[in-house]
Amino acid sequence: MRIGIVGGGIGGVALAGSLLQRGFEVRLFERAPGFGEIGAGIQMTPNAVKVIKSLGLLDKMLAAGFLPQSLVGRNWRSGRESFRTPLIETCPVLYDAPFIHIHRADLHAILASLVPESVANFGVGCTGVRQDKTTAVASFSDGSEFEADLIVGADGVRSVVRSALFGPEAPRFTGHMCYRAVVPTGGVVDYVSPDASFWFGPHSHVVTYYVRGGKAVNIVAVAETKEWVEESWNAPSSKEEMLGAFRGWHRNVETLFSKVDQVYKWGLFDRDPMTSWSKGRITLMGDAAHPMLPFLSQGAAMAIEDAYVLAESLKGHGSDVASALRDYEAERLPRTSRVQLEARERGRTYHLPSPLAQAKRDFMYWLRGLFNPQATGIQANWVYQYDARAFRPNLSDKPRLVA
Repeated sequence: MRIGIVGGGIGGVALAGSLLQRGFEVRLFERAPGFGEIGAGIQMTPNAVKVIKSLGLLDKMLAAGFLPQSLVGRNWRSGRESFRTPLIETCPVLYDAPFIHIHRADLHAILASLVPESVANFGVGCTGVRQDKTTAVASFSDGSEFEADLIVGADGVRSVVRSALFGPEAPRFTGHMCYRAVVPTGGVVDYVSPDASFWFGPHSHVVTYYVRGGKAVNIVAVAETKEWVEESWNAPSSKEEMLGAFRGWHRNVETLFSKVDQVYKWGLFDRDPMTSWSKGRITLMGDAAHPMLPFLSQGAAMAIEDAYVLAESLKGHGSDVASALRDYEAERLPRTSRVQLEARERGRTYHLPSPLAQAKRDFMYWLRGLFNPQATGIQANWVYQYDARAFRPNLSDKPRLVA
């Protein structure tokens, strides 16, 4: 089979690597002039790290990342803990994979190491797709076209492939905007604990964690706003603007924010789950299929899971593209839809406005933690338990070979 992948982000390179390891002929098309993911830190939860292990990349990821001790909830003003979920020792035991903090650029480079230069085409933006019963064709901004047995749209939240298949869809601005920054620290410092720290405040929350082997701290600070904010990772902001939005927070948060150099902001937009991602010989994956809010840290993780399952389904079904896409959607649609909706709900529970509502939430966190620390706080143990490696395509509808 010949497969074309539109988009060379984390999902696209994960899919290319997975397919190449299974012997497929692959071409990847990326509008940027070369590989080089922008952005800041990213939390790679155990469900995604299982796939990284299967690709043979775990050692590289561990060398570039940071293993957090716990996932901790804190009060925005007092710093009092509402929950603590152990990670560094429990995740390998419970989920067969660690929880890793890593810079997006480092993760992308590790995944892209599976993709030879001969496979990637840079500087070409997709302008459309079309198909007939036997082939699918992607068209590009330089006038070129690529004909394949299957085209996969891995081209992100503003997917051209998705629009071509299902029509344009305006995203919904959620009223949340997000500041992001990376602060070099040279090592673990006393004002940032070596955890994934969730600071919950009224109408806002802050997440901090170490990346790059503990030499820098990633900041994700989300605030509610009535003003529309651009859906872009690269809209510039300032230290003063971010400090102003979180004035009066705990001294550790303010200390960290005061050391920021470059700050970016973007608006958080939402889309409802789809009922199908595929038409004929064209399908979607990652943010093109299921864009989600970042409140469960699963955007990239879902794309990595998609990549593994799609590659396995194609391997199992051989040249039967229709059956492969059927099994891919049957496995992935229910899970990604639930994660989309659960992430949306976290945007409400993280930002409870009144002290009474916050106290009730924190008490429930504490109470659940007494019985099962893995099922309290952000309540993502069901996310981490999933293992894409256990997926098997349904081949029962194929004729049996008679010896």
